[in-house]
This record gives sequence, C-alpha cells and structure tokens, in this order.
Amino acid sequence: MGGQLKIAIIGSGFSALSNACYLAKNGHKVEVFEKNNSLGGRARIKQIKGFTFDMGPSWYWMPDVFENFFNDFNTSVEDSYKLVRLDPSYRVFWKDQPDDIPAKIEELTHYFEKYEKGSGDKLKKFLSEAKIKYEVGMGDFVTKPSLSFTEFISLDIAKKATNLDLFKSISKHIRQYFKHPKLIELLEFPVLFLGAKPKNTPALYSLMNYADMALGTWYPLGGMNKIVQSMVSVAKNLGVQFHTNSNVTEIITSDNKCTSIRVNQQIHHADIIVSGADYHHTEQKLLPESLRMYSKDYWNKRTMAPSSLLYYIGLNRKLDGIKHHNLFFDEDFSVHAEEIYDTHKWPKNPLFYICCPSKTDKNVAPDGKENLFFLIPVSTELKDNEEIKDAYFDQICNRLEKHTGTDIRPFIEIKESFAHSDFVSEYNSFKGNAYGLANTLRQTAFLKPRCKNDKLENLYYIGQLTVPGPGVPPAIVSGKIVANLIHQNH
Repeated sequence: MGGQLKIAIIGSGFSALSNACYLAKNGHKVEVFEKNNSLGGRARIKQIKGFTFDMGPSWYWMPDVFENFFNDFNTSVEDSYKLVRLDPSYRVFWKDQPDDIPAKIEELTHYFEKYEKGSGDKLKKFLSEAKIKYEVGMGDFVTKPSLSFTEFISLDIAKKATNLDLFKSISKHIRQYFKHPKLIELLEFPVLFLGAKPKNTPALYSLMNYADMALGTWYPLGGMNKIVQSMVSVAKNLGVQFHTNSNVTEIITSDNKCTSIRVNQQIHHADIIVSGADYHHTEQKLLPESLRMYSKDYWNKRTMAPSSLLYYIGLNRKLDGIKHHNLFFDEDFSVHAEEIYDTHKWPKNPLFYICCPSKTDKNVAPDGKENLFFLIPVSTELKDNEEIKDAYFDQICNRLEKHTGTDIRPFIEIKESFAHSDFVSEYNSFKGNAYGLANTLRQTAFLKPRCKNDKLENLYYIGQLTVPGPGVPPAIVSGKIVANLIHQNH
C-alpha cells in the first residue's frame, strides 16, 4: 500500500458515504462532490411547514449491515440513532380485508396456517433455508468485487453456491412450499418492488424474505436521513471534505489515467476517482467514448428495476386504518408486473405502497397531523406529466378511501410529487430508474457492470448499477468493496 492519496468521490448517496469513510480510515485525503444542495443522494429529506419527508428509501432491513458499518469505525447504531422494530412489520390490503403481518415468528406461522394448513412449519423450513442464502449471499458473495468469474470458483464457495439456487426462479421456489395466492404474493413482494418479475429472479433472493420476516422491519427515529447524518458525521470525524452544489461535468484523463474532475467550471486534481453517481451517466456523459467500458447498445439491453411515482403528503388530521408501512395488493399482482417489465405501459390498476412514519415518530409531522409517502412502481420506459400524476393520485386516494373509509383529499395541507423526469434531473438516473438494475440471473455478480474501469487504472464505480446491487444495505457494502479494492491496487 502506498502513501496518502487524494481521492475524489462523485455523489453523496449511501455507497459514496460508506466509501468515503473507509478510504479516509485508510489514511487518504477524501473529497465528496454532490450536485444537489444537501447530502444523501436519494435519501435526502424534504422539509415543509413542520413536516419532514424522507424523499427516497423508507424500509430499514438487514440491520446487521448498518451495525457492521458503524462497528468498523468504533461506534454503533445505538450511538448514532434510535432504532425501533415495527410490530406489525406492515399491513397488507388485499381485495377483501387487510392483514397485519406480525413481527414475531410464532405469530407469523399462525398467520400462514390461517390460509393454508401445514404452511406454518413450511414457513420455518423456507426461512431456515433462506437464512443460509442470507449468510452466504451477504457474506462470501456480496463482499466480492466480482471482477472475474474466478473469484467464485474456490471449492468452498462452489459448495456454498449449491445452496443458493442461482438457477431456479424465486417464483418456482416459493410455489414448492406454498399454494395460497396471498402467501405467494406476500413472499414475492420484495422482489417485485426491488427489481424484476419473480419468475426472472433467482431463488437466491429468498434471502430478502429472511431479512423481512426473521431479521425484521425497523425504523430509525427521525427518518432514514438520520443514517445519512450519522455516516456524514463519521466521515467528517475522519477528515472527509464535502462540497454541495458541486456538479461534476467531466472526468479529465491523460495516458490511461484520470487526472482531475471538472466541477462548476473549476478543475480539482485527484489520484483516484470514485463515481457514486449513476454509472451510465458517468460513462456516457463524463468520459470520452474511447474510455467507456460499455456501449449505448449494452445499456439499452439492461433490464432495469422499476422507476417510481412518488407523492409526499401532509395531512392536517390523523388517519385511521393504516400502519407505518402499508402494501396495497388489492389489484392483480401479475398484471402490474407485466406492465412494469414487459409491455412498459402506464399501469391500469397498480399495486402501491403507503408509508406513514408519523404512526411511529412524532417528530416527522406537527402534532395531530400525518406524514404520508405514496409509491407506485412503474416501468422506466415512460414519460410523466402533471395530468398523469394527478390521475394516479386520485386512483390511490379512491382505493385508500375504499379500505379505510376516509377520503384524505379535503385534509391535504402539503402535496408534492416526484416522478421519472425528476429521477433523471435530480440524480442523472438512467431511464429514470429508482432502484438500479433488476436482480435477474443475467445481471448477478460478475454479470453486472464492473466496479473498476478497465481502460483507466484509477477510476472506480459504486452504487446500485454495479455490485452488489439495489437497496440501501448493498449500497453500503458497495462502498466498502471498492475501498478494499483501492487498498489492494494502490
């Protein structure tokens, strides 16, 4: 390992914050350049009239990944923010009646039994198998830079890989255990919202069910941005410098090396550049064509995880009938999946999700008021406009009224939306994707865009379009993988 290097990181999302901390811990001079006016990438907050909205991620799964991160810097989650386990984990609105999904395994097995005799024991077996996938997947597999197939061919890993069901779909895997459509939909929902149709997603991703049902659904008081604030604090204590309103418009190169970045017409020199910005944007907009790893054609053939229609709503009263997390499965799951991934149409009757953090946290809304976040997963191939956004908002309000008996529209104090075009303008997001690449077999591990540029010896990539993939915990891991790679290579 050489001496201190000057490292420039583009973007300040979870992968960038993680990467900055590990690089600074290794003794490097690290500067982070963020195009927007606040840190956190998609996990920024919007504050209006006493309401605090998390703009992006709202699910806190895989608590061990967060704990491991803070432990690496001699601190802990407990020292950083207050974590609450949600019970019930979430509420599901079916066509007939809503169900609360219990946090405790024994209660969850009873819930499964209610729909299908014998399924309680099957759930335990399913989750014990998913636990192996979680431990191997989030251990040996996820921590590899995936630069070559050879990383995965040691005998030990080959043995473990046989337990991972990489070549069987999660759809088929779930149906080998359960028959009732409600139980199947419940187990398939994490993959639909995170990236691909269940029939195209490897059974490996039942590790998400283990994360959901065994490790639990949590919430950091103050919202997801509390994690950002805590990671920024760790980084600053290590000497990391942050620059907001600093849009990087070019990576300047010479003799197969990056030499600097252009930020707001100024040149900043760096020994190493790490891009936590959108991978496609970095390649196609910041580098000359000869130094790109992937062609336009390559990118256009990628299967993208969904984009999202989001609404941030402040109500001037409390709303009965919902929990912190609410999944509306009151329409056809398979039809909506087809509209997202196959026909790329605006969905006729989409499934959707409502987060109401003010059910758990009195600080995110003024007294007696409610903070709501609505999300509809949609195809990345669409163009939004105000008329479309208004029509879907009305549809959600109508369905919410049908299930809770309350029309929220007369009580709306704040209403803002965020859609495909905003993902592009705010985050340079490829095709307006919200989550990155779909978790299909053809886009797993070393089949994802590589985290190191082959043509430039000092350019690295982190975040949801490279390994390990979409989601907050994988983004945190991504930052660590690349910090370790830089440690080995320089």
